[in-house]
Parts: sequence; structure tokens; C-alpha cells
Amino acid sequence: MDATLSNIDLERSSYDVDAIRAEFPILASEFNGYPLTFLDSGASAQKPECVLRCMDDVYRRSYANVHRGAYALSQAATDYYEGARKTVARYLNARSDDEIVFTQNVTAAINLVAHSYGRNFLERGDEVIISQMEHHANIVPWQLLRDEIGIELKVAPIDEAGNLLLDQLAEMFSHKTKLVSLTHVSNVLGTIVPIKKVIDLAHERDIPVLIDGAQGIVHTRVDVQDLDAEFYAFTGHKLYGPSGIGVLYGKKDLLNTMPPYQGGGDMIERVTFEKTTYRDAPARFEAGTPPIVEAAGLAAAIDYVDGIGMENISSHEQELLNYATERLNEVDGITIYGEAQHKAGIISFTLDKVHPHDIATIVDSRGVSVRAGHHCAQPLMDWYGVAATTRASFGMYSNKQDVDALVDGIKYVKEIFS
Repeated sequence: MDATLSNIDLERSSYDVDAIRAEFPILASEFNGYPLTFLDSGASAQKPECVLRCMDDVYRRSYANVHRGAYALSQAATDYYEGARKTVARYLNARSDDEIVFTQNVTAAINLVAHSYGRNFLERGDEVIISQMEHHANIVPWQLLRDEIGIELKVAPIDEAGNLLLDQLAEMFSHKTKLVSLTHVSNVLGTIVPIKKVIDLAHERDIPVLIDGAQGIVHTRVDVQDLDAEFYAFTGHKLYGPSGIGVLYGKKDLLNTMPPYQGGGDMIERVTFEKTTYRDAPARFEAGTPPIVEAAGLAAAIDYVDGIGMENISSHEQELLNYATERLNEVDGITIYGEAQHKAGIISFTLDKVHPHDIATIVDSRGVSVRAGHHCAQPLMDWYGVAATTRASFGMYSNKQDVDALVDGIKYVKEIFS
């Protein structure tokens, strides 16, 4: 695999955000005569040149269907695909690449667990604990299971700042609690949940844990052996890779007790009209033609991120978060939602007398891309008593000029509505 990362000196002693930005072609764009200020990485991050080159190279030179072919192209494609699995396993510090299941995205990964694990190991009256700040992808699958088999959902509370209330969470456990499913990092508040503590609390009671790592994998180093969660899910498109591919990490022995979620080609050992037997994980969960090129792109993205260093990225984003919080608080009428003690590079806010969608539309006219709405977290919006917020979310390529452009855009909004 040609995974040349970049022209960046990865041994540099300081974080060269300008050099990193140069690796992302789209950041050279202009809109309405303004340079692109992309502050929606929490929804989907932009892609570095190495990811684009890798995917283009696979399509141009190495594309074929995987696993089934004895010819050279199929073998090359299979090497890309299974090599990507090894890259993900290494990045997560999984014990085996057999613990890495490729899915469409985090939503698909959580649905896989809800339907394969949940349908077979949970019974009527069993409890699943989620939190007040979950994305819909970690709410709706459990509601579907509740409506189907009669499980109960319990919601762990947060405080006004967005901190998970661990003591109250611990008090929620009962003999009926059979699974904890929590976000690692809130996509609205930026709260970094102390998931290691949550996992330890659950495991003291022999309760398995699923972590929605859609935002967590982007902002923090994840070591699944250290965390010891039964499941950890993330998606490629937020980690500077392509859309259309996600990852479910699961402990190997547990995955092999779970029946397939979908049926089709490549996940079987033997099919007759009378009976079908299934392969071990991860193959049993990857029915049909998989996201071959997307897997290669994800591996390239992981190599890129790993080369720069998640610790360096996190430190840069923390500095930017502090700067952005200070600058936004200078604006009269701003309310920031989410001021947890440990927080990633996400800021949600409202502005007095201006709808979040109006803010997003007006600043977009000046080249500033932010998200407005409920961010697929309507129960959290209801808890705060707001219909929507405007959200700025940072990536490894974000800089202080982006923040300044956002603040200038908000001041322009205030002028229009004054």
C-alpha cells in the first residue's frame, strides 16, 4: 500500500498547523470571496491528500472484489482490505485483528450490537443504561429493542456543565442491569466522559459496556485493552477517512457467541437449503461485498493521524478550544452549552434573539461552515430547554484564524439583527 503520509516533518518539536492545512486540498477553497473556514469537523472531517491518493490508487490499479478471487487483482484488493483491519487493530491496541468488524458507520455498529447481542442476551425487564447526552444512534436502536422484547432504558444524568454524574450512575445499577452503552465524547457538549471509570464500575457488577467512540476516537488516544470495554464503535469519516466505513471492536470470544446480524455471501462456512453455518468473527458480521476502497482510505487516514500523533492533535485542539471559548465569551448575548471539566474541541452556543439556523446561514455567506440544529441529540436539547444550538467543532487543521473568522461572523450577525 502506498501510504506516504505527507510532506510534514513528523519529528518536528512544534505543531505546524499551516503544514497540516496544506495537506487538505479543500481548505484552499474560497466561498463568496472568503477563504473557507471549516468548523464542522464533528459532523464529518475533511480528507488529507494521502487518503485521496490511496483511494484513487486502489481504484485505478488494484480494484477487484475481495476474498473470492484467486487472481492477482483480487489478491491485491484483499491485501488492502485485510491490511486495513490490521491497521485498525494496531491503532486500537486490540489483541487480534479478528476483533475488528467493518461496518457502514457507528450507527450500523451500534445496531449490530443491539440486534445481535441484545436480541440474544437480553430479556424482558432487563435494563440498558445510556446517558442524557447520547446521540440518537445510541438511543433509537435500544428503543427499537425495547419495543420488540421489552427491555427498559435508564438514563444517567448530567449536571448543567455537561459532566456525567458518576455517583448517580453507580446508584442506577441493579440486578436487572445487563448493559451500559455510553458516548465517549458528547457531539454537542464536547464532554469527555470518564469511560474508564464507568467501565470499572460496570465490571465490578459483571455488566458489559459498549462505547460510542464517534467523537472519542478523533480527540483522544484509545487503547481498548486498557479500557477493557466489551465493544467500542467508531466511524471513518470523522477520523479524516472516507464515509461509508465504520468499525466495531468487540472482544473476540464475545463476538463469536453472537449470531450474524445480516445474511449473505462471504459470512458463511456452508449453505444448503436445509441449513447454513457461519464463519467466526469478524467474517460472520460482514455479509456481502464490503467497503473495500473505503477500508484502504481509513487505513491511510489512521496512518496519517498516527504519524502526527494523537497527543499532539489533542494538545493543539485544547489550545484552540480555550482560545475559542475566550473569544466567544467576549460577544454579548452568547450562551455556551457544555463547560465540563474535561472537554474536547466542540463548542455549542446560542445567541440572544437569533435562531441558530440564521447564524449558520449568515456566517456561511462569509465562508464560515458551522452546524446548526439539534445535532441528533434532541433529548439533550430538551433537557437544556432549547430547540437548537449552533456548533463549531475543530479538527487537526483548525487554527486561530478560523476562530477569529467565526467571531467576526457572529458580530456581523449581531449587526444585522440589531
